[in-house]
Amino acid sequence: MKLLNENFRMKDLCIAIKLLFLSATFSSLGQNLPSLVSDKNINATFAVLAYDENAREWGVAVATNNIYVGNSTVYIEPGLGAFSVIAETEPRYALEGFRMLREGKSIEEAILEVKNKDEEANYRQVAGIDANGNVFAFTGKSLKYWNGMAGELVGSQYVVLGNQLADSVLDNMATTFETARGTLAQRLLKSLLSGQKAGGQLSGKQSAALVVKGLDNEWFNQIDLRVDNSKKPFEELKTLVDYHYGRIRLNQANYAWRAGNPKRAKQKLEEAESMLQGWTGMYPRIARVHMLMGNEYSAVQWIKRGLKENRDFTVYLPSFYLLKGHSELKSLIDPETFSIKDWESALGMLSNLGRETELITLAKELIAKQKESSYLYFLLGRSYYYEKEESNAIKYLEIALKMDAENIEARNLLDKIQSE
Repeated sequence: MKLLNENFRMKDLCIAIKLLFLSATFSSLGQNLPSLVSDKNINATFAVLAYDENAREWGVAVATNNIYVGNSTVYIEPGLGAFSVIAETEPRYALEGFRMLREGKSIEEAILEVKNKDEEANYRQVAGIDANGNVFAFTGKSLKYWNGMAGELVGSQYVVLGNQLADSVLDNMATTFETARGTLAQRLLKSLLSGQKAGGQLSGKQSAALVVKGLDNEWFNQIDLRVDNSKKPFEELKTLVDYHYGRIRLNQANYAWRAGNPKRAKQKLEEAESMLQGWTGMYPRIARVHMLMGNEYSAVQWIKRGLKENRDFTVYLPSFYLLKGHSELKSLIDPETFSIKDWESALGMLSNLGRETELITLAKELIAKQKESSYLYFLLGRSYYYEKEESNAIKYLEIALKMDAENIEARNLLDKIQSE
């Protein structure tokens, strides 16, 4: 019996040594002892969830040391609320939570009712916010045994939470969110970045996501940005947010100029240019706004940048037909090689710049050379409409429809004219 007990003690000692070895080995690789022992795929994560009462928007920003964190941690229904489930994720908290919120239960009741049925709740972190900004969150009891710090901080209409973190991460995130200015998406991003700056996750970084949904269903407040697998997920997420708002600034510059407010237009254009660096698909639009403002030189510089950064940028050159005589572009823009699609792009740019009489002249020259298409006739008819020459507008719109009965733009404009 004594020998048997000694054998058991020896086995226990061996198991303990193996566990200690595994803990020491895998902690440097972003794993943790509970995940190895329980055979769970648990990864360090931190998040901020909030509601903007003025904008009527709900949002979540989250980052982790695993791939595609936005896939299973963010759930938002505008007008109802939002949930974020991290550590060992479980979508039932959101799916059943939304159902209970519809039934009139509080956010705390919705989360706790699912938690009470969840045998794995001690491995999870869950936060929720309802339609009025009421917040509730919990951190599973087992998370305190993982590397680093785990917990949540609840503020007014927001909560920050995470696990396997450096000590000051959540404090920094909360302070930053409370003091940050800007839209909800910008404040969420600043909070997430401040958490990373404070040390972030002890086990590293690999993906990040930011989702904002507004009650008013507009494209600018329906944001779903994800960096699924990167060595620099925070930098790339910031770039995506800049792109989102840079496009808005560019539209604002365009509208401000057309509304007769050049000061605001120039300010918004400068902001757009700083935010849209690297998105070559927006360079033609930046160049177009410069042309609208009469800045031909600046337009050419953006075109040149596009050609340098994107070898396929040449597809945009026909739309800049007006610049064919510029010394830096004349060897690149050759109207003799234009297809009918290229000419449509050139005409479209003239219309975008409000140069309808030039469009009419060029379109008629092309028609005389038998370079025609249904869309070309639509553009010609629309220009006559803008010039308040309805009889000519109707004439060319009817030709467009004769060439292509499915030209919906020509049909809609013709119907509009005939109903006025």
